[in-house]
Amino acid sequence: MLHKEKPDYNRNQYGFYTLDDLVPIDHFLRQVDEVIDFNFIYELVEDTYSTDNGRPSLDPVMLVKIPLIQCLYGIRSMRQTIKEIEVNMAYRWFLGLTLDDRVPHFTTYGKNYSRRFQEKELISEIFSRILNQALRAGLIDPSEIFVDGTHIKAAANNHKYTKQLVEQQAKFMSDQLVKMMAGKPFYLKKTVKKRKKSLPMLYCN
Repeated sequence: MLHKEKPDYNRNQYGFYTLDDLVPIDHFLRQVDEVIDFNFIYELVEDTYSTDNGRPSLDPVMLVKIPLIQCLYGIRSMRQTIKEIEVNMAYRWFLGLTLDDRVPHFTTYGKNYSRRFQEKELISEIFSRILNQALRAGLIDPSEIFVDGTHIKAAANNHKYTKQLVEQQAKFMSDQLVKMMAGKPFYLKKTVKKRKKSLPMLYCN
């Protein structure tokens, strides 16, 4: 019997790369990072952070970006999202993690999230601001909005009405995130039609 030598996959190859080199220039997360300013989150959660109380807390922007990744890519659970981040270079880049940084464990994430976002209104406001930024940047098609699984034909020229729908979507997203952190299953679906690259919305069955 002919013995076939195991092919060399160059898995031990060394190279000089930056994390930025490993993320395609047209990756959707680059578009999100370019047009959405997450810095407002620091001010909103400032009172929940202590500079002299135990080990450093997780970055509050990371706490928000992780469920945003889950929403954008339809990952079914937070545990799976954490696992995906460990091996996905684009996710690490978006979160500001280096190749050597450890991704926070699911329980660590859960504890930090619960401490920072005890008030559902706070995380709902954060999602609302993010979605409105995405709307202004053209990442969301305002004529196709889903709220609580129901398709609503928004009046694209009615800014007030569209803003109300986005706020309803933000509240629904925050409610589902609370359920997820409590261990209750839910489903993610991409519901915004993509004429071009656009931000998927979320609803649960």
